[in-house]
Amino acid sequence: MQQTFSDMEYSKRYRRTRKDEFLAAMEEIIPWDEWVALIEPHYYPDRQRGRKPLGIEKMLRMYLLQCWFNLSDEGVEDAIYDSYAMRKFMGINFMVDKVPDATTLLHFRHLLENCGLGAAMFTAINKVLEANGMIMHGGTIVDATIINAPTSTKNVDKARDPEMHQIKKGNEWRFGMKSHIGVDAGSGYVTSVTATSANVHDITEAAKLIRPDDEVVYGDSGYLGIEKREEVLTDEHLSRIDYRINRRPGKAYRKYENAGQTWEKQIERQKSAVRSKVEHPFRFVKVQ
Repeated sequence: MQQTFSDMEYSKRYRRTRKDEFLAAMEEIIPWDEWVALIEPHYYPDRQRGRKPLGIEKMLRMYLLQCWFNLSDEGVEDAIYDSYAMRKFMGINFMVDKVPDATTLLHFRHLLENCGLGAAMFTAINKVLEANGMIMHGGTIVDATIINAPTSTKNVDKARDPEMHQIKKGNEWRFGMKSHIGVDAGSGYVTSVTATSANVHDITEAAKLIRPDDEVVYGDSGYLGIEKREEVLTDEHLSRIDYRINRRPGKAYRKYENAGQTWEKQIERQKSAVRSKVEHPFRFVKVQ
């Protein structure tokens, strides 16, 4: 793409922003050709007349910006107008291009959801990461988090979404769904994802997150007793895994004299140090 006056001006800036660096990294990592090929058969396949639809890659880039920065349809449209880093990522030159409007993005997002393309795109990028040696094997960290949803019944059906449920966490009632993820213990990349209503216990989805070559699984105290579950005991691979699960906070530790330290507390700290990688993806999911 030919350089604009804005490109030349920004090339002389003192430093790059974190947003610019993040988008540059995503530009290199994401398998654009594979993702476009997955979407193409579903993207206006019967179009014979009328205006030509916007390019798949352009819409895909706008959709990703919306996900990464937790923006509404109108919000991401405005942000692209305001942010040079986003315009550069989109490949938009205001002299010849226009930003897709919020309604067009809405239709594109519904297309991805209705055709179930998210799982295929997730598989494609994991293959790219593995081919480049960015995913290790042998260990997985499992965890889950609640994704809040509106509790209002002010809609056509006068009811809440039947796929979601409420749950009490601590002293607070939450309503929504729960995202269960498995993260590669070496690299921290997400390798498996499932979704349930919020009232489903974390441990019930754990077996689905474990990879066939895993030898060690890390988890918080919500996964205590996983090795005793029926689906684990009856599976040859799952029953052989070393489950390194953190104990519940506040549990009394047996003390062993080791240079004045508590041995079991050190073990729990080591488990937590490895398990901390699983919290990083949730930061992006919730944009905290």
